[in-house]
Amino acid sequence: MTVWNIVLLASAAVLALKLLGYLVPPSFIERPTPARVANLLTVALLAALVATQTLQHSTGIAVDARLPAVGVAAILLALRAPFILVVVAAAVVAGVLRLLGWMG
Repeated sequence: MTVWNIVLLASAAVLALKLLGYLVPPSFIERPTPARVANLLTVALLAALVATQTLQHSTGIAVDARLPAVGVAAILLALRAPFILVVVAAAVVAGVLRLLGWMG
């Protein structure tokens, strides 16, 4: 099986799952438990994505300039800073650390 066959098969499976979602009755989704699970699952998946993108390296876990940048972004988000300021501040922190040769 080639890579393209796998990509097409995975795409078809995702499309089928998405279409299956339309068959779920609205009364089920409006119940408190499924709504809470959906909200918590979204946050958990986003946290996992941020963690893997921040710490992932080809050979394992890497602690470099991305980690302090994400920390600065988290602090600014907790202080309710504008999102563009959060992005710019995190980029500046990572850039300065790499420029100085720390956590390169």
